Amino acid sequence: MKLVVNALFLTQKITGVQRYAIEISKELKRIFNDKIKFVAPSNIIHHELAEYLDVEVIGNFTGFLWEQVDLKFYLSRNKNPLLLNMRNTAPLFHPKNIIVIHDLIFMKNKKWFSKKFPFIYRFFAPILLKKALKIITVSDFSKQDIIKTFNINPDMIEIVYNAVSKEFQEYSNENFENKYGDYILAVASFLSPRKNLCSAIKAFNKLQVQDLKLVIVGAELKHFSDQNMLDEIKLNKNIILTGYVNDKILANFYKKAKLLVFPSFYEGFGIPAIEAMSCGCPVVASNVTSLPEVCADAACYVNPYMVDDIANGMNKILNNSELRNELIQKGYQRQTEFSWENSAHKLTKIIENIYTNSEF
Repeated sequence: MKLVVNALFLTQKITGVQRYAIEISKELKRIFNDKIKFVAPSNIIHHELAEYLDVEVIGNFTGFLWEQVDLKFYLSRNKNPLLLNMRNTAPLFHPKNIIVIHDLIFMKNKKWFSKKFPFIYRFFAPILLKKALKIITVSDFSKQDIIKTFNINPDMIEIVYNAVSKEFQEYSNENFENKYGDYILAVASFLSPRKNLCSAIKAFNKLQVQDLKLVIVGAELKHFSDQNMLDEIKLNKNIILTGYVNDKILANFYKKAKLLVFPSFYEGFGIPAIEAMSCGCPVVASNVTSLPEVCADAACYVNPYMVDDIANGMNKILNNSELRNELIQKGYQRQTEFSWENSAHKLTKIIENIYTNSEF
């Protein structure tokens, strides 16, 4: 039986998790060709990609029930093949899972989520991780977090990094109209309190630079939106909330921004940082969790718990053209060290080793 990929991500809007699954899947399809099978429920929203991956639609359920019932039934009927899961969960009773755990955010601050969200992950994660044939994660920070939290053998965990797609970089070369003038950019897939955008807004308000705007890109979701942040936005006409934007628009937001402010409390990787770097946008980043690992010497680091420090970081780049240019050049170099092609090849070797060392 072919390698099977749990393609539930094709039914979801794109965040960092789905971005990883999409880009890795495109590379794996190219590498494995007809030796890989992608399966998904019927409510797919990324139709062109599903066609490229030659997805097989199975089952009657969607979401969690599809993964636990329909997918498990499909796998059982096909002699329980090796299953690649790239979005933090997997069929609980399937014996041959490779599972990608991007971070342990569900184990952190309960105030960042709805009540149901962390409960499901906290119940499933320990069982899935103990049973998995291999665990993949996206940074050494996340690897160490998994080892410490669940007492997992380090040899069971491999790091396969995120990257920036070639298409994304090409979008930044297209010329889009800048209707905001001079602005600082903040990016989040959704407006969660863990992204610390409320502190970014307070820091921006301290700058008091005439005609400078703060443009915030991110979707407002019921269970993840930060009401304090939304209240702050309403008080300042120079703060613009765009909502969700596609990659073409996002790439050009990066390209024309004075800087990206990324003061997140917790990241397993932090894709916006290297996206910004690929578009020539200097980065102000938190000095915690995975971001120092990902950004290396190509960012201006700040303490995310100190509004004044965030403001000072932004001021440094706004008022020091030499520092700004230095970070732009270092950023260009740093983001080239991450590649979806290299990550997919590393994952391919992991998969081949499992086939070599396990009975199928």
